[in-house]
Amino acid sequence: MTEQVESRDITVDGLRAHLTAPVGGKPRAATLLLPMITGIGRRVREFGESVTARTGALTLAWDPWHGKSSDDTEFAELRELHAKLEDEAALGEHRRLLDHLRWEYGISSPSVAGWCLGGRLALILGARAPELSAVVAYHPTLPPEPAPGHTVDAIAATRDIRAPVMVHYPGKDSLVPRENFTRLQTALQERDTESATIVHLYPRAKHGFSDDRRHGERVNADAWAVSWPQTLEFLSATAKTEGEDA
Repeated sequence: MTEQVESRDITVDGLRAHLTAPVGGKPRAATLLLPMITGIGRRVREFGESVTARTGALTLAWDPWHGKSSDDTEFAELRELHAKLEDEAALGEHRRLLDHLRWEYGISSPSVAGWCLGGRLALILGARAPELSAVVAYHPTLPPEPAPGHTVDAIAATRDIRAPVMVHYPGKDSLVPRENFTRLQTALQERDTESATIVHLYPRAKHGFSDDRRHGERVNADAWAVSWPQTLEFLSATAKTEGEDA
């Protein structure tokens, strides 16, 4: 199935976000996208268009930097913004976007997919929002020492996720020690749930391999080429549409 899609920036409860929806008809499922450091840059908008085209689900991308993105802002400034990001403030904004999906579109059980910093936050949100239908975390940034704004232990939190989870981890991740990946895998596999845990390891891929600016290295391009079709199938298979039990 391939849907025609339309996208636009919107404002939700004072928050900037980017919406992608199938053309014609009312979407009956949704995915909340939590970007990497790029914010709602070109690549993240492409993710949304791809998810909607393949699954028919509406996608809503959170804007962590409130208007700035890699399209118009230098990475040095984005890194400064990242250093100031606080878990609870970000999670509060995610909740407002989930509420919008519920009240505006009647979608009470969306999925969440995140990349890098958004991958880490997707795991935490998965633990905080039991209504989610699925959680996808691409190369989640789980540093050896928590950043000042990291007030939530993301690895410990994953034990409380009820939904199916898919994680993509690059074996040569310079930001995430292998022991943290091992801890994450153990925490997910020890969950007291019937939901699936799917963990993919790409042994030589590097952090942020989803970003096509890193696809000049074949290991990163290959990891993306293998992972993304499986992610789309996972989101499609786990989607809970309107009228189903949450």
